[in-house]
Amino acid sequence: MHLTHIVIASVVDTALLAVAILATLLSVALILALSPWLKAYALARPNARSSHREPTPQGGGAAVIVATLAAAWLGVALLGMTAPGPPGEFLALTIAALALAATGAIDDIRPLSVGLRIALQCAAVALVLAFVPAEWRVAPALPWWLERAGLLLGGVWFVNLTNFMDGIDWMTVAETVPITGAVILMGLLGVVPALPLTVAVALFGAIIGFAPFNKPVARLFLGDVGSLPIGLLLAWLLLHVAVGGHLVAAFLLPLYYLADTALTLARRARAHEPIWQAHRSHYYQRATDRGFTVGGIVLRVFLTNIALGALALITVVWPHGGVSAAALAIGIALVGILLASLARGKKI
Repeated sequence: MHLTHIVIASVVDTALLAVAILATLLSVALILALSPWLKAYALARPNARSSHREPTPQGGGAAVIVATLAAAWLGVALLGMTAPGPPGEFLALTIAALALAATGAIDDIRPLSVGLRIALQCAAVALVLAFVPAEWRVAPALPWWLERAGLLLGGVWFVNLTNFMDGIDWMTVAETVPITGAVILMGLLGVVPALPLTVAVALFGAIIGFAPFNKPVARLFLGDVGSLPIGLLLAWLLLHVAVGGHLVAAFLLPLYYLADTALTLARRARAHEPIWQAHRSHYYQRATDRGFTVGGIVLRVFLTNIALGALALITVVWPHGGVSAAALAIGIALVGILLASLARGKKI
């Protein structure tokens, strides 16, 4: 029996490695293939809200999403019936991600109205939630319908905050790599099922393939075609962590994104600014005006996210109330230090 477990583990590890490699190579290949078209038809030209100074092609997220989903479906096939999860769950996630990618692609070229964008995002998140087992609970103390409404709102919020935060080179890489990396480790520990583990591996590989093209100064941006579905995929992964009984870990992993967006929107609302309009007043954006280089900002964000990932893993390995409370307090302190540093700026 022990030998059988070793063989099964070896097959799973090999399949996951194949998924990661395929996602990385496919992401690179698709970016190279799409580059001439993106340069001709999908240039992001600098404006008052931009952090870049030269026209730069956007839409690299299309390659990331296609590579992620293609590699993940290969992983499902390689892992057989252990990976697909609840009936229709992965198919619904795939359709929703592609729908958001299409919405983002259109919005990148010809901006859509806020109402239409939100409606399409609600439909995509609702589709995913429709295939989430009814017995899955994040907050059992709440009525089922209220919890589901909260998950819908939270999913749409996460899709948008990922889009909001994709404002400088490597920012989404600095967020996605630590989150997916932590989910992968949780999957290998048996905390999350095979399906989210496979998707995390695929997304990790695809974003790594995109990273060299987005390195400061970027030659390519994700665009809404990438940031919107990546937000959905990350939210879905975090949902799996939460329903597995690790709500604190699911909160810690995206804590910097949550804090920056929430505080920024609160500040804009206090100033009676239209919070639905594009802007460049996030902490990381304002830091570029206060002496920080883009590389310096994303390095700080990346290291903070690595620390948050480590804290999340600690709460998973030692699921004790005191450990979770301490990890949460440390995580909040780390994010607070990061935000204060970005707000203060760098002496020149």
